[in-house]
Amino acid sequence: MEVKVRPLAESDSITELTQLLHRAYAQLAAMGLQFVATHQDDATTKHRLKNAECYVAELDGRIVGTILFRHPGTARGHDWYNRPDVAVFGQFGVEPTEQGRGIGGALLDHVELRASETHAAELALDTAESAQHLIDLYRKRGFRIVGSVKWEPVNYRSVIMSKRL
Repeated sequence: MEVKVRPLAESDSITELTQLLHRAYAQLAAMGLQFVATHQDDATTKHRLKNAECYVAELDGRIVGTILFRHPGTARGHDWYNRPDVAVFGQFGVEPTEQGRGIGGALLDHVELRASETHAAELALDTAESAQHLIDLYRKRGFRIVGSVKWEPVNYRSVIMSKRL
């Protein structure tokens, strides 16, 4: 099994990407957390791809994971994200049947490399403050909590986590 991380291609299906996100975020939806990715439509997926780099993880010719990367200084909504030296990733998900096989790690490795290539000093993300399993996962990768925010229209507070590069 070799995971290939590559940019989303024009020939890739937005509908399939959206459905992958729904499946990847289903556990969070079952926890009562209304992440945008739990229910977004194709138009929202396309909108979220604007001004970002979208990468997919491919396994045996199938897309099994995805992540969005935003260059330093291009994300908005929190003072930390507004910093010119902070790159941000989001809309990160892996097919539930493929989790635990290193696919998420490969996607995270890729955006960490991209952040370094863009001369970012930090790589940041946000996640629900009640999603302790995700906070723990990011802490294991060297991320720390640097703030919190209440996004609209989600129904939870988020922690902002960041990692020095």
